[in-house]
Amino acid sequence: MTPTLDQIRAFVAVAEELHFGRAADRLRMTQPPLSRHIQKLERVVGVTLLERDNRRVVLTDAGRSFLDDARRMLTLVDTAGDRARRIASGAAGTVRLGFTAVSAISMLGALLRRLSEQLPEIDVILHERVTAGQVDGLLRGELDLGLARPPFDIATLDSRVVFREPLCAVLPIGHPLAALGRPLVPDDFDGLPVISYNPVQSRYFHELTVHFLTNAHPRIEQQVHQILTAVLLVAAGRGVALAPASARSLGVDGVTFCELARGGGDPLESDENATGEPVELHVIWDRDSTNPALWRVLDLLPDLSASLPDRSSMP
Repeated sequence: MTPTLDQIRAFVAVAEELHFGRAADRLRMTQPPLSRHIQKLERVVGVTLLERDNRRVVLTDAGRSFLDDARRMLTLVDTAGDRARRIASGAAGTVRLGFTAVSAISMLGALLRRLSEQLPEIDVILHERVTAGQVDGLLRGELDLGLARPPFDIATLDSRVVFREPLCAVLPIGHPLAALGRPLVPDDFDGLPVISYNPVQSRYFHELTVHFLTNAHPRIEQQVHQILTAVLLVAAGRGVALAPASARSLGVDGVTFCELARGGGDPLESDENATGEPVELHVIWDRDSTNPALWRVLDLLPDLSASLPDRSSMP
């Protein structure tokens, strides 16, 4: 048998008052049912917890040990309801967050600091995955939220822009283009070996590279999956590459970053309001998620979707 909460509360009251009359008053009950609670508790536990006679009540050694556990049990019961309500409201709980290496550089650190300050009872479990892996994780229920690159053509997922930045050229140290002292234009890459991105696994950066180099005639040396790989190949002298400005923080030796004309945006674009920050980072989530903490975290993330053109469905 297991002790009941009424029995445990009765024991704690008597143990703290060391007097059945005062304990009964504290619990707003009479002494006979209080005595029965204590007797039943001792039968369940199998030891004597209180020595009592007509003059005094004394805790046994077993009673003193049991009192510590009894207090912890009552505290847990008293706080469990409040925690359940906080989890239901999203003020507490767990969010499983997917991210890419470069998204971590651009905003993951700031997001985690903000969460620890404003939602300290939400635990964030991090999963480093490429965008395709994040989408798969959301669909399988393994993730609640992702920091990923567009496009997202999954009907059950929602997304919004949370960060924008320019595209830059990544050049080996001492490369002639680095000495031009101006933003680079597509023609500057004519005939140069370029490290590009896989059109399937890294579709987003592949298309950004293709758009900027429209009408130029570079030599595509390799197509890689990761920005870090592209930067490392540049450092090894295998060519030049285009990468988001935040890739500077990868700290790879042997490379330099140069600005691109229009921030690396499509050189054929006629929109006068173009931002010069064509690289977008999106937050993605399952619109049918039942995790209340997810919505609280989303409230802390910026929303740049309304103020600037949406490029999440690039052809």
